[in-house]
Amino acid sequence: MSTQPDSVPAPPHLFAALSLREVTLKNRIALSPMCQYSAQDGLATDWHLVHLGARALGGAGLLLVEATAVTPEGRISPQDLGLWKDEQVEPLARVVRFVREQGAVAGIQLAHAGRKASLARPWEGGAPLGPEDGGWAPVRAASPIPFDAGYPTPAPLDTEELGGVVDAFVKGAERALEAGFQLVEIHGAHGYLLHSFLSPLSNRRTDDYGGSFDNRTRLLREVVVGVREVWPAELPLLLRISCTDWMEGGWGPDDSVDLARMVGPLGVDLVDCSSGGGHPAASPPWGPGFQTPFAERIRRETGIPTGAVGLITDPIQADHIVRTGQADLVLLGRQLLREPAWPFRAARELGQDVERPAQYLRG
Repeated sequence: MSTQPDSVPAPPHLFAALSLREVTLKNRIALSPMCQYSAQDGLATDWHLVHLGARALGGAGLLLVEATAVTPEGRISPQDLGLWKDEQVEPLARVVRFVREQGAVAGIQLAHAGRKASLARPWEGGAPLGPEDGGWAPVRAASPIPFDAGYPTPAPLDTEELGGVVDAFVKGAERALEAGFQLVEIHGAHGYLLHSFLSPLSNRRTDDYGGSFDNRTRLLREVVVGVREVWPAELPLLLRISCTDWMEGGWGPDDSVDLARMVGPLGVDLVDCSSGGGHPAASPPWGPGFQTPFAERIRRETGIPTGAVGLITDPIQADHIVRTGQADLVLLGRQLLREPAWPFRAARELGQDVERPAQYLRG
């Protein structure tokens, strides 16, 4: 009697659904969180509704709202979004309602800028702002090491203040839930507060939050645990990290794998794999998909789902990342700024039939 080999399921592709806990994304395309520097006292404006709404209409499965500060002094600029007070909930809820009406999942990135806080907007020079110019002082970080020449020396946070940081992230998550978000991402990358504790280049502490790997990761793990305790069990929690500082003696890929192994059991459902941002002298090897190997390695060695981000622009490139198991999710940034309906073009080029807004079907 002849036997037939068991059928092998086809690998997922860019337009396959992705389930994280009890939330299902209609495809593997996400809008990467990108600061718009367009809030007023931390409140979302019409700009955010149109910016995020357009990408929801354009077919992305996940819309991640930009780095949203959990304290006023945790903003990168005075025009950053915030969730440090209740009045900031409803303007974001308005955005969430529209995004979800289009069949997309609404997520938000919670952040604290640390020693890279109190800056002018990029198109206004991006230089540090003092209180006399609308900024604030002091900026806070792991150690009194300025980010770069011309930046203020940050004040190191003491143990009691670190508890306040954790509490601020927790309260930010509670407000995100009230606004209707289905997913939260903790920002642990790009030289901001949590990354400044992770990296030996910016953390020279001698207490329980410095020195060893366990100590340098302690604050981030406390934030993860605190947020997971208030974030419903059915909703996913993501973590963005810089997988390498691109600097000798800094945080590196081995550290990122070890961190992923630690945070998975704490309730992180996907690691969003970026890099750099922690040292001004870093020189990343810019190129298409240059960060994707980090996502592939973490996924392969830990079993935790990952997201790939960074110079991913072509539909075939994005589909290949998913089909070959390099990442479970592809996050697009500047490409979705240039082309809000990129997912529809990608579907056409990849031969996938996707649902479009009825208003766009004519002609």
